[in-house]
Amino acid sequence: MELRGWDEVDVVLISGDAYVDHPSFGAAVIGRVLEHEGCRVAILPQPNWRDDLRDFKKFGKPRYFFGITSGAMDSMVNHYTALKRLRSTDAYTAGNQAGFRPDYAVNVYSRIVRQLFPDSWIVIGGVEASMRRLTHYDYWSDSLMPPILESSGADLLVYGMGEKPMRDITAVFRQKTKPDLSDFKRIPQIAYMEKQPQVGKDVLLLPSHEECLKSKRQFAEAFRLTEAASVQSAPPTICQNVGERTVVVNPPAGPMGTAELDAVYELPFTRLPHPHYDKRGEIPAFNMIQNSINIHRGCFGGCSFCTISLHQGKRIVSRSKESILKEVEKLSRMPYFKGHITDLGGPSANMYQAHGKESSACGKCRRISCIYPKICPNLHFDHRPMTELYREVNALPGVHKVTIGSGVRTDMIELATPQQRQEYHLEEYAEQLITRHVSGRLKVAPEHTEEHVLQLMRKPPYHVFLQFRKRFEETNLRHRLRQQLIPYFISSHPGCTLRDMQKLSEKMRQISYHPEQVQDFTPTPMTRSSVMFHTGMVPETGEPVFCETSLEKKRIQNQCFFKKQTFFSTKPDKRRGF
Repeated sequence: MELRGWDEVDVVLISGDAYVDHPSFGAAVIGRVLEHEGCRVAILPQPNWRDDLRDFKKFGKPRYFFGITSGAMDSMVNHYTALKRLRSTDAYTAGNQAGFRPDYAVNVYSRIVRQLFPDSWIVIGGVEASMRRLTHYDYWSDSLMPPILESSGADLLVYGMGEKPMRDITAVFRQKTKPDLSDFKRIPQIAYMEKQPQVGKDVLLLPSHEECLKSKRQFAEAFRLTEAASVQSAPPTICQNVGERTVVVNPPAGPMGTAELDAVYELPFTRLPHPHYDKRGEIPAFNMIQNSINIHRGCFGGCSFCTISLHQGKRIVSRSKESILKEVEKLSRMPYFKGHITDLGGPSANMYQAHGKESSACGKCRRISCIYPKICPNLHFDHRPMTELYREVNALPGVHKVTIGSGVRTDMIELATPQQRQEYHLEEYAEQLITRHVSGRLKVAPEHTEEHVLQLMRKPPYHVFLQFRKRFEETNLRHRLRQQLIPYFISSHPGCTLRDMQKLSEKMRQISYHPEQVQDFTPTPMTRSSVMFHTGMVPETGEPVFCETSLEKKRIQNQCFFKKQTFFSTKPDKRRGF
């Protein structure tokens, strides 16, 4: 502030992550967007909440507001394993050191700011705030928690990708010296609390927090209504009563266009961690993405255990090829770049420029997923733009190799009709992907082998993985390549029994696969899978579903895959004497 000649700032952004000025980190993006709008922005990363709170006082009271986020992850997911054990590392902290952010970071930071600056505005956002905007199941306390606006005491909540609403909120502060809550109520993609519930035909009133506490069926219904509203072309305002107040969640802002998304990625990011961390060690999360390029946002997969569609949206928003090439050229000049781009992808590797053929049909559609249980006939998913992009990036000076690190949706390739394969150039994409853009290992996520579990996950049948595996091996053989296909699996997902995991293990051994890791299911706020885990029922139907809630039995499910135990086999083995 002294170097810039500032006596005060407009916005203080508080984050649970170390500060990395890179477009893959939310605090950096919002900071650069607000800076572009003319704001004086200060970043306060990982403030100490255990001492006399001097870190929170460093920049004083901002003219506009404090913006608070836990960082790129929910703080509880960041801190604890699926078995609720405290992690010893933190990939978003310099030196990979744990302990630099509190549990429930958004709540803790917000309460401290309210204590120190009682008349300041507090705006919360990021994944933790976004996914806890309504009554939600918290796995770590094994309880239903109220909307985070109630527990944090914040004034406003921004959910989803926050560039648009943050601009709108800042515009109000520029226009009014002392705004009140009514000045913000019309801003899309925000939530706030008020004493009187809203009524009207465009308002969806969910079961109250108290009703959800009393009835698991009501909690499941609240999620069902919320998820169904999220895919409507004109979503309603969602309200939920909490005690004597109501949380009001405004409909989302319209998706960003390509030009708007390009403009965000072309802001003057340094693409480096703050030099303050030079002596503390590397930041693993930055090392993982420093040579990657994000080419789109959103996901229409609709997987039950995933929060992407409820956070980034179902609709794909793609960057232009020109913007991507500009970023690659900028990356090629970075001191850490050695010629290898480790990813050109997004939430999924192969959804770039996918869209509905007829937008009117998409407006009427109520499907959660465009590809499950089968590919929507209105979906245009031509893969040629990706193959062309890969070739052009690979041809740029300084770029020696491009590999794909994002997970590939194999069902978009294997479940397509012969006509779609030809029209959307799927064979060409698969051939180029496997022969030129695999770093020795290609990640895919079948998640399970048993049909009833896959249905609860909203994932394609197991034979899709087998078909792609066959394609992968035949292509490798034809081109004399030695590459591995790495499947990812989840244990103890709702519906999955120990016997189901044994069957999964047996099927993998039959094809000589030895996965290095099986992820134990972690119920995260605002996912369909976490609702099933807590309620023991399918939200849409109320049908009972088995859920393994014992930590010890979850551990057994996860570990049985790696132990050579006789109960894996269903047939006698005379060679081993049993």
